[in-house]
Amino acid sequence: MTSAPMLQGGYLSVMETRNALDFRKEVINFARTLGFQTVSAMTVIDRGRSGTEFHVVDNTPQAFTQVYLDADLGQVDPVMQHCKRAAVPIIWDQDTYVTRGRGDMWEHQARFGYRTGVMLALHLPNGRHFCLGVDRDRPLPKSARSVTRIVADLQLFAVHAQDAAFRIFASEETEPVDIPALTPRELEALRWTADGKTAWEVGTIMSISERTAVLHLQNAMRKLDCVNKHQAVLKALRFRLIS
Repeated sequence: MTSAPMLQGGYLSVMETRNALDFRKEVINFARTLGFQTVSAMTVIDRGRSGTEFHVVDNTPQAFTQVYLDADLGQVDPVMQHCKRAAVPIIWDQDTYVTRGRGDMWEHQARFGYRTGVMLALHLPNGRHFCLGVDRDRPLPKSARSVTRIVADLQLFAVHAQDAAFRIFASEETEPVDIPALTPRELEALRWTADGKTAWEVGTIMSISERTAVLHLQNAMRKLDCVNKHQAVLKALRFRLIS
């Protein structure tokens, strides 16, 4: 069983990291708290004609590193291919590879502890992508509820981690950033969302309908150029629009 307070502490800790070393430490700590011994966080920055940058933070066993980072194998790995195309997390195991004719890949990686895991990708605006995967050598819990909790925790952590990752690795962005103007109601909706309130709860607190609360959040997401409300909250915090 994982500890909710410990997980929540991990969300905040990774968001506050200032360098790649501390970022790696927080990613590894969170994965272990979640019950996984290995983890990989990949930050992808497409710079157009200048090419694409890949920044990988992991704790892959040294004996498996060469295979793990082989770009050619990544082109046929079922898990990596899923994450390139979809934003939905993938829960993978031996069957994932066998059914796609890649059972040999699973057999090889299983010797290094990669028997099952969860991986997801966040596809963001301006050619940015963030992939986060956790792996272990034993099966996932049999309870569907427990697995759902793991996936939800990983998704929320990924939202916090990507904010830190792009701040750390996209160092070329030194020019002043135009901070968008949000309405007082949009900011209030973000503040309550940051406190963990659902759209229905936000609407109740603000004495508006759930639909109107959602509209305020969607407008905030659009103005902040974010793909979900969690990312919008983090960006608003970074811009000091909310506290």
